[in-house]
Amino acid sequence: MPVDLNNLQATRYEVVNPGENGIAVVTLNRPDSRNAQNKRMTYELEACFSAASRSSQVKVIVLQADGPHFSSGHDMRDDESHREFDLVFPVGGFGREGQEGQMAWEEEVYFNMCWRWRNLPKPVIAAAQGKTIAGGLMLLWVADIIIAADDAMFTDPVVGMGVNGVEYFAHPWELGPRKAKEMLFTGGWFTAQEAAVTGMVNRVVPAASLRDETMKMAAIVAQRPSFALKLAKESVNQTLEAQGQWNSLRTAFVHQHLAHANNRIKFGIPVDPGSSRKS
Repeated sequence: MPVDLNNLQATRYEVVNPGENGIAVVTLNRPDSRNAQNKRMTYELEACFSAASRSSQVKVIVLQADGPHFSSGHDMRDDESHREFDLVFPVGGFGREGQEGQMAWEEEVYFNMCWRWRNLPKPVIAAAQGKTIAGGLMLLWVADIIIAADDAMFTDPVVGMGVNGVEYFAHPWELGPRKAKEMLFTGGWFTAQEAAVTGMVNRVVPAASLRDETMKMAAIVAQRPSFALKLAKESVNQTLEAQGQWNSLRTAFVHQHLAHANNRIKFGIPVDPGSSRKS
């Protein structure tokens, strides 16, 4: 069924100063689970982003999160049926045997969604505080500008689970090749300051002023002509695509499912269950 913007459960949506320079604020709203991304959050984000993109009252989109942490990643306890939601992409067969079903589902809710959000026609500014883990990185990486609190930390530990990385494998583009390998190989944490050095984060600000600084940046961007913003964003994104970003992301996604299939053969589940004891 369609997501009702007036009855959101995992997110919030509001438009600040609606009009020529309006700012849509999309908030991850599952603080008790540290904003773990479940199916409902995914489809609510899609509805919020689509509404903001289509609205003549919105020029810039802000993505933020309630609670002490931006996102703990995928919600592995999510048991809500995908049949509760209207699918966005022409994929299916989620219940098929082997790796086929899982790959189809993750194309829908992770890979294709992130690529779609990366290409929204309006600037997206994200604000990150506390910890951002694995799948939470993907929600940040779709943004055009990222502002981090000085307490922010980032990690993708899934190589330790027998997988190459999260589904939207933007690590080399966000961190550079060697820092990407460091994050993946060690499963260690990157501070906000380290992320800023790599270019993954634009600015680091005191945690207490994160939201004010994010809205200040959004207000500055919102002063620019909307069509010029759209063309500037598309020009930068097309440069990355000319460098092979799309092919890189797609290949890494397929590799991820090779890893899941290997784990299913070896352990009967998509991840290595003993990896945490080995690391």
